[in-house]
Amino acid sequence: MSDRRSKSSRNVNVLARSSAAESFVDERDIQILSLLQGQGRISNQDLATAVNLSPSAALQRVRRLEGFGLIDGYRADINVERLRPILVVFAEVTLTSHFPDDFARFETELAEIPEVSAAHQISGPYDYLLEVAVSDINSWRQLADRLLGAQLGVAKITTSVKMKTAKAFRGYPLA
Repeated sequence: MSDRRSKSSRNVNVLARSSAAESFVDERDIQILSLLQGQGRISNQDLATAVNLSPSAALQRVRRLEGFGLIDGYRADINVERLRPILVVFAEVTLTSHFPDDFARFETELAEIPEVSAAHQISGPYDYLLEVAVSDINSWRQLADRLLGAQLGVAKITTSVKMKTAKAFRGYPLA
């Protein structure tokens, strides 16, 4: 019960922080966010020049946006296919039961599986869409069998194999 309360209070804090951020974000902040989303390694000097601010004012805005939780982090896009062979599958997962504890148990298990690079709970004919990166089809079969046999309430997994990325994720439209 305490886990639910703490998670609930975290959700309230996120909502409060989100509402506060919305009321204090201006057009220049949106420009900063757009630039950082596309160029995470942009120098503070270049960022400041691009949005017509002094470097100290630009850095202050970035820190404020981080404080609001609008910037979750800075990451590098790694071309893992150049590093080693990889198979990316999209798995549509349907659970047998739809109680909050069932979703939480499944999500807790997913968090422990490094091959699951993204997991989205969605509406529609299945409950989750997973993006999974494994070395080969046998590795995927073993992972799928693990999910089906782990007492997580997984009823069905439907898999599609990525052939190529036609358009890579480069950020969300902010304006």
